[in-house]
Amino acid sequence: MTGQPNTDTLWMERLREDDETAFAEIYGTYREKLLAVAFNRLSDIQAAEDIVQDVFVSLWNQRHNHQISNAGAYLATAVKYKVLDRFRREQLLRQYQEVYQTTIPVSVPEPDTALQQKHILQLLQQEVNKLPEKCQLIFRYSREQGMPVKEIAQVLNISSKTVENQLTKALRQLKGSIRHIFSIFF
Repeated sequence: MTGQPNTDTLWMERLREDDETAFAEIYGTYREKLLAVAFNRLSDIQAAEDIVQDVFVSLWNQRHNHQISNAGAYLATAVKYKVLDRFRREQLLRQYQEVYQTTIPVSVPEPDTALQQKHILQLLQQEVNKLPEKCQLIFRYSREQGMPVKEIAQVLNISSKTVENQLTKALRQLKGSIRHIFSIFF
């Protein structure tokens, strides 16, 4: 995904001077190519469009960064990382579903069953309370309040990667705890 060798450099020089026309030229040159790359990996046009839009917003926000000398290379790399980030978030979602949507096998409703379920939920809540403070806070923002990773990162003034790492840590710890809890009851 390379344009003319000097064109990308010239565009970036103009972009650093807040030249919106340069941005429009970059957008016009690379949008369809980036969309194709994202769509080929995701097979979801809306997700691909969202990623491409985010990448162009990022380019505009990073326009004064002198480390970006080639718009095409920056955009292609950014799309690849955004796609990988989406796959990581989907994996976290699957882990979350494993942890929180595990169904308790019940064949006949009995008075003890409701009590067991209540007790299991209390034990799960205790396990969440055992998480390290920062990890617990991030987990509660994500799972109880439904906040996306980027929003949690902004609220806590930390990187999105740190939020993702803390969520993975929480899910791993809770998954192990759930296995132990279920082994007690079933």
